[in-house]
Amino acid sequence: MYEQNHLIARLRAASLGQDDRVFAESPGCAPISFGALFAGAECMAAALQTLGVEPGDRVAVQVEKTIEAIQLYLGTVMAGGVFLPLNTAYTTPEVAYFLGDATPRVVVCDPAREADIAGITGDAKVMTLDANGSGSMADAASAQTGFLPVARAADDLAAILYTSGTTGRSKGAMLSHDNLSSNSETLRDTWRFTDRDVLIHALPIFHTHGLFVATNVALLAGASVVFLAKFDADAILEAMPRATSLMGVPTFYTRLLDDPRLDRTRAANMRLFISGSAPLLVDTHEKWEARTGHRILERYGMTETNMSTSNPYEGERRAGTVGFPLPRVEARIRLKGEEVAQGEIGVLEVRGPNVFQGYWQMPEKTAEELLPDGWFITGDLAKMDADGYVTIVGRDKDLVITGGFNVYPKEVESLIDDLPGIKESAVIGVPHPDFGEAVVAVVVPEGDAPAPEAITEPLAAQLAKFKQPKSVIFLSELPRNTMGKVQKKALRETYANLFQ
Repeated sequence: MYEQNHLIARLRAASLGQDDRVFAESPGCAPISFGALFAGAECMAAALQTLGVEPGDRVAVQVEKTIEAIQLYLGTVMAGGVFLPLNTAYTTPEVAYFLGDATPRVVVCDPAREADIAGITGDAKVMTLDANGSGSMADAASAQTGFLPVARAADDLAAILYTSGTTGRSKGAMLSHDNLSSNSETLRDTWRFTDRDVLIHALPIFHTHGLFVATNVALLAGASVVFLAKFDADAILEAMPRATSLMGVPTFYTRLLDDPRLDRTRAANMRLFISGSAPLLVDTHEKWEARTGHRILERYGMTETNMSTSNPYEGERRAGTVGFPLPRVEARIRLKGEEVAQGEIGVLEVRGPNVFQGYWQMPEKTAEELLPDGWFITGDLAKMDADGYVTIVGRDKDLVITGGFNVYPKEVESLIDDLPGIKESAVIGVPHPDFGEAVVAVVVPEGDAPAPEAITEPLAAQLAKFKQPKSVIFLSELPRNTMGKVQKKALRETYANLFQ
């Protein structure tokens, strides 16, 4: 019944005829089969249709990680909708922007936030889903007896994910059915996933890594998952002897290395550890290999491109690099419109079926970053060595990636600058052993420096926790060049060892 829905047909193909096989097991919950997973997704699709969702309508979702949330994702795509996941840490003012921009037909949130969300949704219907998979959305799904399949083509939108830039407001990256399916199929084949795999899934599902890499790859391979609501070192270490793979961010690996139970015996059944969403320190790479006997496979991607490069499954996984362009993906490094010489630094550009369709309702921004011939300007500074390995060396703008999440400094700076007694501020990212980068606010007060809490406490009510500064530094003035531009590079160099 899914043949005409491009993405769902592919996600279902590996488990057709094997409905009783276990798709996911979660601590304290009964296992769920592939058949039950898709049956529940059909009920979600039917419920969305009764709520008025038509092909192309957006369904915004800010809920905790549950199997029901996965079914809601699948159900949205089945119903022809466009899935819009939102970070659970976003505050009501932040969510208000996304909803105002995307104008969803339905918004699904935690019951505890229903009243707040209802006040900012406009004409959208508000439904609920809690951390146990219960709520009005689940109730509406359970009342359904069938749904009408909706045809969706390869170029139709399947999702919009908001991604931060370094200036202005967040941009909605439009991802098509083929963007998602083609990239996940490539990753399945490149990383050798099969129906014999058991993936430890501890990533959030409001992010491309957990939703479109981990979940889609597992489904496309017919693999099972150990489905964890969040990172839990105890649960991961317990699952490792019966699992085969783990996808994580650098923070996962640094925290697991802190646990003496991690050793070669515990990791003996594992075949693959994957890291992404933030730079993996060479030190972490080396310590992991020494403890487990495994070399972490680091890859590179963006919300706009899904995954673009990967270290090899077979062959040398070079610490500090993100490997080679994936099959069907092209990569080049340019400066001022010209490709740089081998080993030189420039801006990484990529092209392939993984590259998004543009930014939602931002044609000018789309034209700036997505060239007419399909090349996407990533904004990341990179170099490529003689063997073709790509190394990301920084960003041509000042985006901060902390714990795998993007933070654009301008948003934080604007809030700090509006505080009483503050002259100006500069927000930077500096190396952090746990989060990859930490958000740091460098602040110039009007007079005497206040306590750091005078900065951090007001921000806590306005910003998601990952955007909030982990340190506040007071200076009498910010470093500037002769044109008066703040030199953030100098600040990053000065405070590079702040958390070391």
